[in-house]
Amino acid sequence: MQLGFVGLGKMGGNMVHRIHRDSDHQVVAFDRHPENVEKAEGRGATGADGLEDIVSKLDAPRTVWIMVPAGGPTQETVDRLADLLEEGDTIVDGGNSKWTDDQLRAEALAEKGINYVDVGTSGGVWGIDVGYCMMVGGPQEAVDRLAPILDVLAPPKTSEHGPGWARFGDSGAGHYVKMVHNGVEYGLMQAYAEGFDLFDKSDFEIDNAKVAHLWMQGSVVRSWLCELAAIAFEQEGNSLDNLTAHTADSGEGRWTIEDAMDKDVPTPVITAALYARFYSRGEGDFTGRVLSALRNQFGGHTMQTRAEEVADA
Repeated sequence: MQLGFVGLGKMGGNMVHRIHRDSDHQVVAFDRHPENVEKAEGRGATGADGLEDIVSKLDAPRTVWIMVPAGGPTQETVDRLADLLEEGDTIVDGGNSKWTDDQLRAEALAEKGINYVDVGTSGGVWGIDVGYCMMVGGPQEAVDRLAPILDVLAPPKTSEHGPGWARFGDSGAGHYVKMVHNGVEYGLMQAYAEGFDLFDKSDFEIDNAKVAHLWMQGSVVRSWLCELAAIAFEQEGNSLDNLTAHTADSGEGRWTIEDAMDKDVPTPVITAALYARFYSRGEGDFTGRVLSALRNQFGGHTMQTRAEEVADA
């Protein structure tokens, strides 16, 4: 099968590598950084110098997979491809788009007879070796045509539930499932972080990496995140002294909470986990100053000034 591929960053480049390493499918690849295209060519892909070049090198019906940042970059790429592709062709978005954007794109592309498939992709930089978990939405016919690629990218089938991908409905369903997946991920990460924080302040000399490795041996809290925690502590040290607390978010947690509010679904753990990330970036600094000032006003309690903070440092 032929596949056009746009975006050869950490995940996209690894996905193209896995496709060529593990199958006979042929990828025509483009990235705005020429060195990434050259790397893909070195792994068997056919390089392209732009979207027009990709389309010209694919036989109809064409399938082009987009792996670029969500929002403007994805929308711009979809719009440009929509002017180049023909009826019966398919655009696949494997990034982290919001599911409502998928629905709008699918509706607009359907007027031109172009299919739109959204693939929520989980696996990060490890996916090249262990495979990617893919949550798919889109027209059944287009998904069936993409299935040989999904089979290669997914982990091998290990149970009666099939390989590591599944279609959940029309366009938008894949990214909706991935959105909730990431919201759950926020909560799991926060719980682990709080537990290890307690170990860090314990009266005992707790080895965090040792704990994480032990929890992987039959514990009910064993998970891939726990395994990654062990690796992080081994690489960065038990106290993670070289790291700051700054933790970004890419939007999925916010979207999960917004949808939960619309549906009156309480999500206190996911919401608290997102707010913890805000605090990690200093977004609660003014809140803390107001609390300190109020406590001083009603009870005469001591406040720490900026000058005192510097003196203590």
